[in-house]
Amino acid sequence: MTSALSVQDMLVTYDGFAALDHVSVEIPPGESFGIVGESGSGKSTLLRAVAGLATFDSGTLSVNGRPYGGKKRDKEFYRAVQMVFQDPYGSLHPRQTVDRLLLEPLVVHGFQDIDARIARALDEVGLGAGFRFRYSHQLSGGQRQRIAIARALIVEPKILLLDEPTSALDASIQAEILNLLEQARKDRNLTFVMVSHDLGVINHMCERLAVMKTGKIVETIPASALRNREFSADYTRQLLIASEGFSRTAS
Repeated sequence: MTSALSVQDMLVTYDGFAALDHVSVEIPPGESFGIVGESGSGKSTLLRAVAGLATFDSGTLSVNGRPYGGKKRDKEFYRAVQMVFQDPYGSLHPRQTVDRLLLEPLVVHGFQDIDARIARALDEVGLGAGFRFRYSHQLSGGQRQRIAIARALIVEPKILLLDEPTSALDASIQAEILNLLEQARKDRNLTFVMVSHDLGVINHMCERLAVMKTGKIVETIPASALRNREFSADYTRQLLIASEGFSRTAS
C-alpha cells in the first residue's frame, strides 16, 4: 500500500541549527497520526515543512506516492493537502466575508456549483447560511476555527495537517471542534497529521504518534501505549507525567 504521506530523512536547518534532524515518518491512508513534544521539539516545523511553509535542506517527501521538493508545491498538492492553523484569529483575512474566504479556494481549483459547495461546507461545520456574509471579527473563536476547517475541507483534500487546532480555544469549545474533525475524518476517509502538546487530545484523536525532542523522533508508538504506559523512551514518560501533573493542577 502506498503511504498517504512519506517523510524520509528530512533535514531543516536555520542558521546552522537543525530544527528537524533527519526525521522519517510513514503514514498510511486514513490514519490519524499525532506528533507530540515540548516547545521547540520540531513538531510544528515538521508540519510546516510538509506544507511547504518551511524549506527542507535534504531528505524526501511524497504524498500518495508523488514526490515533492524542499519547498515547491503545485496546485495538485494543495488540492490533496490542506492545513488548519492554531490561531483562528490570525488565519482568516479580516476584510473578507466568510463567503469570500470559502469562494477563493473553489475558484483557484476550478470547482463548479460554487453556491451549493459553500452552503454544504458551512453545514458540515455546524454553521448555517446566516454566517455566509459575516466578517471574521463578527465571529467567536470557535466559529472562526469552524470556518478555517470548512475552508480546508471545501477543496476535498485527502490529508489534513492540524497544528494545535484547539489550543487557542476555550475548553468548552475544544471538544466540539475535535468531535467535528473526527466526524469529518470518518465521513471523508481523511488522513490526519495532528500536532499537539496535549497528550489527552492526541490519545483521543490519534491511532499512532511520534514523540519528538530537539528535532528528532524519539519513538513512534500506538496511542494505546500512552494509556497502558507501554513505551520505551524515558522522555515519553516525562512528557506523560508532566501532562498528568498539569491536568491535576488545572482541575
